Amino acid sequence: MRSVILLVTGLVLLAVLGPLVAPADPTAINIPNRLKPPGAEALLGTDAFGRDILSRLLHGARWSLGLAFLISVIGLVIGTIVGLAAALGGKLADWVVMRTTDTFLAFPELVAAVVIAGILGAGTWSLIFALSVTGWMRYARVARGIGLSLTTRGYVVQARLAGLSPLSIARWHYLPSLIPSLTVVWTGMFARAILGISTLGFLGFGVQPPLPEWGTMLLDARMHMRSTPLQMIWPGLAIVICVLAINLAGDALRDSLADKGQTA
Repeated sequence: MRSVILLVTGLVLLAVLGPLVAPADPTAINIPNRLKPPGAEALLGTDAFGRDILSRLLHGARWSLGLAFLISVIGLVIGTIVGLAAALGGKLADWVVMRTTDTFLAFPELVAAVVIAGILGAGTWSLIFALSVTGWMRYARVARGIGLSLTTRGYVVQARLAGLSPLSIARWHYLPSLIPSLTVVWTGMFARAILGISTLGFLGFGVQPPLPEWGTMLLDARMHMRSTPLQMIWPGLAIVICVLAINLAGDALRDSLADKGQTA
């Protein structure tokens, strides 16, 4: 649990404080200094427009991590509501909701997101919508499964007999049981959102230049991949390190919750 807290704190600090410590303007074009190798003036070098890569990485954290956080939270909210509606709404509601969920799951998430972003057009809001629409199903299945397991619990039955509304039952009896499992799912979906944002950015459907998003940085660097490969290596490393760290934190959180469950 401590590792999860440290990771979340570190990512928040990177997204919030990174732009404040950036050594240069990430969008300032300086053609005479284009494609400079790492050195004293630019610690990670410069790109094809002479922009400082370190500054763009630090500013890009706000876009890549901030958007991933927003998208994963939107998916969490939608999926939880849908899953609880299936668990509490009766057999017909459960059938309709789960068939809809299965339909969405039948399509690869990233492919579906690319199609949606292509239809809506390139841009930040299209990216958010595309990845949010394709990222709620796993939350829904987890919420629905746990919700059905709680339906026959004594305290839930008593609450229903006491006349509490389904909304009150969901709020006071279901959500506390859902939070641990959904938090574990959220860490994985947070990492997937980072990959999705970077992929759409690399394909030209995400955050638009000159804004320094990591996937967009990869797109800008592809033309000089052979002559100056470090341009692609730096944002690629940022993506890999963040995704790996989040997945490891999710595994640690899952193991921590499992140990508490065995102890109980």
